[in-house]
Amino acid sequence: MIIASISHYFIGLNFFEYFIIILGAFASDFDVLFVKYARDHNHRMLITHSIIPSVIVIILGVIFNWHALILCGICLFIHVFIDTFDWGTNLLYFPKKLVGLKFLITKDEFENLDKYLAQYKQNESFFDFKYYNCKTCLAIEGILFLLMILFSVINALEYIIIVPLYFIGLFFHLSLHFKLKKIEVK
Repeated sequence: MIIASISHYFIGLNFFEYFIIILGAFASDFDVLFVKYARDHNHRMLITHSIIPSVIVIILGVIFNWHALILCGICLFIHVFIDTFDWGTNLLYFPKKLVGLKFLITKDEFENLDKYLAQYKQNESFFDFKYYNCKTCLAIEGILFLLMILFSVINALEYIIIVPLYFIGLFFHLSLHFKLKKIEVK
């Protein structure tokens, strides 16, 4: 929303274009629906978490001379790039290897992942608990939320109606977190 709001200020996006840019920011996470097809059931190993889709979308935006599609591709790229910081992602797809800084997983955890996953009833709990126990990640999320609201109010107040979509995504993440917490406590 930050990029869409700034873009709206400079080039005057219509609602559909604004929405397309925002959709591009998290479109790659819809791949969780296909996690069973991913190596090790890690949705970040799918092509959707590589740079390939963003490059294709940007090229299509250039071909059709449509700023919104170019910005959508840029947002998709930024999402995948940011995902390299926490757990890593299959950035180039074809090596089928997670790359990135992987701040939320130690080298030992990464190399012996099966051992660490075995400590939980659900494999996802390992990743979920590491993320939600990281105060830095939660602080960044909070700051980005405030910036999203600020830039939306300043640059695209007429599209503030899209903000509830954030809460739908947040509800999805938090409901999964509390579900996993409940499973692990039992």
